[in-house]
Amino acid sequence: MTARRFIALGVSHLLALGVGFAAGIYTLPILIAPPPPGPAIVSEALASSEYRGVFSRDRTDSDTLHWGEGDVAIGVSSIAFVGSLAPGPDYKLYLSPEYVETESAFIRLKPSMVQVGDVKTFDNFLVTMPAGVDVSQYNAVIIWCETFGQFITSARYQ
Repeated sequence: MTARRFIALGVSHLLALGVGFAAGIYTLPILIAPPPPGPAIVSEALASSEYRGVFSRDRTDSDTLHWGEGDVAIGVSSIAFVGSLAPGPDYKLYLSPEYVETESAFIRLKPSMVQVGDVKTFDNFLVTMPAGVDVSQYNAVIIWCETFGQFITSARYQ
């Protein structure tokens, strides 16, 4: 085997390994995601919510792999979402005192935000509000990928 062929094989194998790794990162959250909450549960949470917002794909730092679209309802006891999110690992739901749609704004304001909980489903979700959180003190809800520091989407609700 010539050195040229050895290098070409090495590069092709590393490329295939990289593509496989990236595909695994993308598909693993889909494979291990729990089933989304049923329509009755989400409808009940929507009906009892105090505020509403909209997640959209057109946020400044949303892109082809990091997006969300649908309706979000914020209540005293939970946050409900009807729509779709791009699959990904380690999504967290935050309430923010200011509306943000970029990673830099999120990082700047993160100390003033409250982390509500984990988002584990990508078609609809229901996240229980932690005790003591006053949703009226915030005006935006944000989904953030904690592992990769990626902005996913946001919605203004008041």
